[in-house]
Amino acid sequence: MRLAAIADTHGNHLALEAVLADIAALGVDLTVNLGDHLSSPLEAAKTADILLANDMVSIRGNHDRWILEKTQQEMGMSDRWAHDQLSAVHKAWLADLPATRLVEDRIFLCHGTPADDNTYWLERVLPDGTMAMNAIAEIERLAADTDCPLLLCAHSHTPRAVRLGDGRLVVNPGSVGCPGYEDPTPPTPHVMQAGTPDASYALLEEVGGRWAVSFRQVPYDNRAMAAIAAERGHAAWASALSTGWIR
Repeated sequence: MRLAAIADTHGNHLALEAVLADIAALGVDLTVNLGDHLSSPLEAAKTADILLANDMVSIRGNHDRWILEKTQQEMGMSDRWAHDQLSAVHKAWLADLPATRLVEDRIFLCHGTPADDNTYWLERVLPDGTMAMNAIAEIERLAADTDCPLLLCAHSHTPRAVRLGDGRLVVNPGSVGCPGYEDPTPPTPHVMQAGTPDASYALLEEVGGRWAVSFRQVPYDNRAMAAIAAERGHAAWASALSTGWIR
């Protein structure tokens, strides 16, 4: 079985189109989508239309939940912008998405961790606001109640694979559409920078009863998306989309 895992598209419809074309060229059996589909100052409605037209297994992320649960006053800029673009059909699709899913009784999908869509699984935030790999003991603790050989997560926008001591594999495919962000949330505001503006996803394949993973970096017209962010007054988004860095 060949599986593609995508996540964190964040309203970047051009990145999503490029990734889906790359997946189609590889003859993948199944595509799964790990959430945070629309929140951004970009093109939420266009992105939602593409997702609704494609047959993939999807879950919700923390921003998908906030778009539906928070009031306009409570929402951050990206959530508010997306919320205002979405139709009733788009919002109904988001509302139907589960927080986690089990695929073929052996592939577990979540956005953050199995228990929390707003917690990093494979990373931790350092006191200086940068992100580092989480301790293996903590990664394994968070996996303790999820008995599947393949565990897929997202949220940090960082492509990473961790093999647990019992052989299970935890994979974050990185972000399709948001290669950098600033999170001002206390207690430790932090920043993520992918270092490349390319769209990221993961290709997984069963080999001898174990899962192997490779990460794909797909070029697309990122400057067009950066221009949209700049026109709408969001300099950090424009910088990340242009370069993979927040300058």
